Amino acid sequence: MRSSRLVALLLCVQRDRRTTASALAAELGVSVRTIYRDVEALQLAGAPLYALQGAGGGIGIVERWRSPVEGLSPDEVTALGLGGAAATDLGLGAVLAVARSKLRSGLPARVQAQLDVVNRCVLLDTTGWFSPAAPEAALGDLARAVWTGRRVDVRYRRAEGSVARRLDPLGLVLKAGRWYLVAAHRGRLRTYRTSRVESVTVRAEAAVRPDDFDLHRYWQAAADAFDADLRRVRVRLVLPAESLPDLIRHVPGRLTASATHDAVALPGGHVEVQLGVEGVDVATDQLCAVPGVQVLEPPELRERLRERGEQLARAHRDA
Repeated sequence: MRSSRLVALLLCVQRDRRTTASALAAELGVSVRTIYRDVEALQLAGAPLYALQGAGGGIGIVERWRSPVEGLSPDEVTALGLGGAAATDLGLGAVLAVARSKLRSGLPARVQAQLDVVNRCVLLDTTGWFSPAAPEAALGDLARAVWTGRRVDVRYRRAEGSVARRLDPLGLVLKAGRWYLVAAHRGRLRTYRTSRVESVTVRAEAAVRPDDFDLHRYWQAAADAFDADLRRVRVRLVLPAESLPDLIRHVPGRLTASATHDAVALPGGHVEVQLGVEGVDVATDQLCAVPGVQVLEPPELRERLRERGEQLARAHRDA
């Protein structure tokens, strides 16, 4: 969207005070000609940019001009980075509103108008159907511990009852409307559902954070391990190549997508795929929705699908 690029260009120039069209083009992934067109559009909209030719030239911003972005507080920057739903859950909803107002006031009128259109026409709802998100009293304290790098004492609800844990908080993850805390307990990385945290005490001492810890890498590995742990039944099947998207849709997960990449081509436009599934009952429901699928192994799943097909045929024949 051009409005997003105009905002990015303005912020880049405001950050560097003076730069070149080629540097901006490389950073924003557009041509130099596009950069000059965008600079002209921003100038017409009232942005204090200038473009000078020659060895001492470049694209710059009026020296004494300051963007409202420079007046953003650390909490406001955090709220902007998180976005609406996450900022609200973490108690930064009001802060986000102020930050957005400051940011908007420094943008050209045309860009402001585009933001207004987006706000009127786009709504992000991260909560699941029929399961409205309940407020989590512990989430704000956990977020504060993550931001400040402090150790916490928590009471955590498990199936067998509540347990006490002293944790080193490392990060928060919002997955499908649910918040998770990634933390170290006695030096071992663990994932905790924040809705099960009954109480939090933020301690004075600093949390211990492994030097090589990367939240994104950890979460992806943990999600893959959880998915693999569920898929304890190995399945070998044949299906038309054009049905691979249906297989990925009805047996969701990165591991299914990975298995389809390793599919073996067969004559007649078919492929053979081997993958893991949660169980025979779950796989029966999932694979019934995949056109042209034929299960080779295991025999139990093959028989269950045959029975399901006969039941459907019988019901429709009798009707």
